[in-house]
Amino acid sequence: MLLPAEDAALFFKLHCALMQFVNEQLKVVGVPESVTPYAALPVGQRRQVVEALVSRLDLIDAFIAANPARLSPEELEIVSSWRHLVSGRFIALRQLQKHMILLACQGTPTAYGLVALVDPMERVIPMPLPAMIETVLLPFRGKITYDGIISSFNVTFGPGSRRRFEQNLRIAKASHRLLTSLPETPAKELHGALPEPKRDRAPRPAGPSPREVLTEVVGMMDDFCQRRLNEEYAALCRKLAEKLAGKRPSPLLRGQPATWACGILRTIGWVNFLADRSQSPHLKLPEIDRAFGVAESTGQGKAKAIRRLLRIHQFDHRWMLPSRWESDPIIWTLQDSRGFMVDIRQQPVAMQREAFRQGLIPYVPADRAAAAVQAQVATSSSRRLFQFKIALREIEPTVWRRIQVLDDTWDRLHEHFQTAMGWTNSHLHEFLIPGPALRRP
Repeated sequence: MLLPAEDAALFFKLHCALMQFVNEQLKVVGVPESVTPYAALPVGQRRQVVEALVSRLDLIDAFIAANPARLSPEELEIVSSWRHLVSGRFIALRQLQKHMILLACQGTPTAYGLVALVDPMERVIPMPLPAMIETVLLPFRGKITYDGIISSFNVTFGPGSRRRFEQNLRIAKASHRLLTSLPETPAKELHGALPEPKRDRAPRPAGPSPREVLTEVVGMMDDFCQRRLNEEYAALCRKLAEKLAGKRPSPLLRGQPATWACGILRTIGWVNFLADRSQSPHLKLPEIDRAFGVAESTGQGKAKAIRRLLRIHQFDHRWMLPSRWESDPIIWTLQDSRGFMVDIRQQPVAMQREAFRQGLIPYVPADRAAAAVQAQVATSSSRRLFQFKIALREIEPTVWRRIQVLDDTWDRLHEHFQTAMGWTNSHLHEFLIPGPALRRP
């Protein structure tokens, strides 16, 4: 945004008159007997005059008292407001429709909305934003403009600096230091006028805590699951609600508890294909909306927001019913180091444990199978447990495995050997025991 043409002309008239007076009083540049007009000076010398004014703001009062340019009272009032100038280095952060946001480089995080004079700021600051500049900010008829001189620095900023600038801008906004007029009073926010603080007002009652909202949401979901679903669904919904409550700040504090309960149930139902008639229990998702008195579009939007926030996808084992883990092959289908899709349950234990460590599978199949065998042994009184040491001959160092199996058939023992050694059941073999030889093709 630019100053109107008549305002820009008035600004230059007043500013040049003041700078001419400063140069004549301090004899900053030019020949004392015939001082060169300020507007005709090179940029470097004009900057010296401006710096002299910044260090001697009392000259503004002297200029107003002398009034060498015979300015009107209104014009002198504008010059008087320049006592509140702000000089220094700034970060030109972004260009908005009404002004450019400048962030002070030092001191308390403060942002200014700068209005250009006669040239757009994109032309005055040719560097990509954010950019570091040096200038003097001046108030003018309720806006903030600059003295006509902007020095740019050949500095680029990485992602870390950009994040810090955005954080300082948020701090400035929260502390009402987003200024569009000077002196530094938060008369206007960058997107509109700030509301005047209301006095003698009773303190606003504190809102519910995340734990209180969580209790209310969980109570609604438990009641619904008890009537329409089952305890397994209820447990997953409670887990998801606690995950949301643990966020800081918790999203549960924004919105109605009924809407959150509906969105959580929809999310768990979506992951587990609750709307599929072949599933048990089976329920159309819009029925959840009607049960909580929520519009269908609202329920869909809340569920989508939850999925995006927690990166939930279908076949996500974290939010799938545990009773369906075994029967769903997609959970166990992963890509190995060669790029092939494999069933992790058929892979070595080390590979299974690494996939579990990365959170790709809900548990280690081999460990669960071993635990099942141990439990069977503990509860069995008729079957015995045998321990074998399997070693490959004529190999140094020795390659061996130790396994424990219940007494079983030769056919099953062969499968245990294949699994323990990581073989593919593709070679002839035989068992040699006292008595007749037993062979398997």
